[in-house]
Parts: sequence; C-alpha cells; structure tokens
Amino acid sequence: MSFITTSTPRHRISSEERKERSGGTPNYRRRRILVAIGSVFLVLALIIGPSLVSALTNPSLGSGLNARFAEWARTHGANGFVNWAENIWYSHHAPPVGGKPAAGALRVPTKTRASADPAAATVPVHLPAPAPIQPLATPALPGEGQWTPVGRLVGGIPAMYETRLRPDPIHTSLVVGVAWMDTKLLRATLYSGSFIPGGGPYRYTAPIGPNAATSLVAAFNAGFQLSASNGGYYTDGRLIAPLRNGAASFVVYANGSCTVGAWGQNVTMTPNVVSVRQNLDLLVNNGQPVPGLNANDTTQWGATLGDQVYVWRSGLGVTANGALVYVGGPGLNITTLADLLVRAGAVRAMEMDINTDWVNLTTYDPSTPNGAATPANGTMMLPNMTGGTSRYFATWWSRDFITMSARPVG
Repeated sequence: MSFITTSTPRHRISSEERKERSGGTPNYRRRRILVAIGSVFLVLALIIGPSLVSALTNPSLGSGLNARFAEWARTHGANGFVNWAENIWYSHHAPPVGGKPAAGALRVPTKTRASADPAAATVPVHLPAPAPIQPLATPALPGEGQWTPVGRLVGGIPAMYETRLRPDPIHTSLVVGVAWMDTKLLRATLYSGSFIPGGGPYRYTAPIGPNAATSLVAAFNAGFQLSASNGGYYTDGRLIAPLRNGAASFVVYANGSCTVGAWGQNVTMTPNVVSVRQNLDLLVNNGQPVPGLNANDTTQWGATLGDQVYVWRSGLGVTANGALVYVGGPGLNITTLADLLVRAGAVRAMEMDINTDWVNLTTYDPSTPNGAATPANGTMMLPNMTGGTSRYFATWWSRDFITMSARPVG
C-alpha cells in the first residue's frame, strides 16, 4: 500500500498584509501618531482652555495678554518657562544709557499749599516736612529731589509729598518717583484680594467703598504673589499664610499706625496688630542697604527678571520719625532701589511688587476737605505708571494693596 501525501500549499503573505502586520504604511503610522498627539492636545485644551481664556480676559492679571499669560502660567507650575521667556525679553530691552529725561518728566516743586477750609483752625500734630533728596546723577536738574505736596490736605496741611529724580548716574533719561507719607496725619489699611492672598471674603477689599473714599489720600501696590514672597499674610484675625520669622513685614495696627520691620525682631504679633504683609527679607536695615546686595543676584529679589536686569520695581520703608517712604519706577535694580530708599530717609525698608503692570501709587485730591476720592481727582506718582487712577476702585481688582487715609482732626 502506498500513501500519497498531499501537502497544503503554504499561504503566501502579501506585501500589503506584511505592511499591515508591521504597523501599516509610513503614511498610516504617521496618521496614527498625529491622531494621538492631537488627542493629547484636545484633552489638554479641554482641561486648561477655560482657565486660560478666563485669565487672558482678566484685567487684574495685567494690562496686556503677555502679562496675563505669565501670571496664569506661574500659578499653573510653569514658573521656569516664564522665567526663561522674561530673561530673553529683558536681555534685549536694557534701559537706555545716557540722555536726558523727556520734557516735563521732572517736577519743579510748588509752594506749600494752604488750607482751603476755614474751619481748620487748629493745626494737628504732624511730622516735619521731609528734607530734599540728594540726586544720584550730576549735575542735578531743576526740581530733581525737591518735594511737592500732593493729595488731600489733612487738617489744612499736606500729609504727603512726592519728588522725582533719576535712578543712577548711568541711566540719565529715566525718572523714578518717591513719596513721603506723614503717619501722624494718615492711617494705613491693608486691602486683600481674591487672587492675592485669596481665601476671602475680607472686610477690606476692592473696590474702595464710598465711606472710605471720603478720607482716602493715597493707594499703592503691595508685594509679590504669596508663592513667590517667601512670607506670610495675616488679616481679619486670620492667618492666611504662615508668618516667617525674619521676613520683611509691613505691619498695620488697630489705630491705623504702621511700620516696616523684620518679623520677630523689629515687629511681633501683639493684640493690636490687625494686618501683616510679608515680602522677602529687609532690603534696608539700620539706615543702610543690607550687606551682600548684588545687582546680579536675582534669586532673592525677583527670580523672574534674569541677570543684570533693570526693571520697574517698588519699595516701602519707614523713617526714624515714623514716616513712610515709597519708591517706584523704571530702570531699577535691587541696589539702586535700596540706595533710593536710604536717600529718602528709610531706616528699614522692603521690596514690594515689581514689573511694569504692578508698580502703581496714586494720590487723590478732591475739591473739598471731605469730598470723595475718585479716579477723576486721582494722580499717579509717575504718568507712565500702569493701571491708571481707577485700579483700586474697580470691582475686578483682585490683588492686595495699601491705602493711606486722613485721620480725624479735632
């Protein structure tokens, strides 16, 4: 018997099948990759899209789209990217060297204003007017470092003075502002916001109300976002963020008096403390810039600004007799800011907020002694400050700020 074996022909794999088993044609694989990438971006857009759109349309995050995107990115873990982008931008936008200020940038001082209120018969207790500031650039220009009274009179006399001067001997076309505030005539209030520090509602928050407007003399910016401030926040009897020992602190007391100092050293928690706003470490102490200041060091005084960068900065200090001094303007590094605060008489001082969108001090001068402060009778310390005179009266303003108001007289 013989057996005939019939073998089944082996199935031949076509080139099309082979391509399909190995992942398809190159075009097909590319489409799958693009679909996967598109799906990831779609998911991300669905997650972050509403948040980003909300940020880009929120004026409290900045006057322009760039500033708003940067603020949004910082709060969503992209600090490193924002730092890199800002470093690139600032490295190509250094302040001009030499030159003269624009016409009208410096203010020639006016005579001391007299009271328009015949009922102001008794002059209240007040501090002596500040001495002129020695300019840093020479020769001094007319009005440079000379004080002009600004804002609402208190008891018939000025409670605030301002001056303008060039920030250093090199960037001589730039002008910064300095404000001096009489704390015998003025009381301070820390206004808190839904973004900084968050966690409200608060007793004092934007917009400034009608009652507060009848005594308002000035309002100005506070400090960094809490995540970047290396400090804490206390107000309304609540500890919003832990207070750090040694941190530079602006402290407000129940009677409206205020000061600047290192927490746990110059200032501490007492029953009459109503607000504490911390930001970094003291910039000025014992009437001198703190040791080790270095204009190239951006790790402690504003890490977002890159190396050797001159930008808009602000600082707040207290003088030996208790007056407040505020410095703000463009073309400042940390050493020139400290130097200006010392020249203004500060014995202790702290850096406040930095960058163009956040540095703003506005004074208000209604036509009658008890008239309401409004954006219409407000004046910014420097005309090129961002935010206008209406920022602190806006319902959408969500950052913290400080007001100085007239104390009752008589």
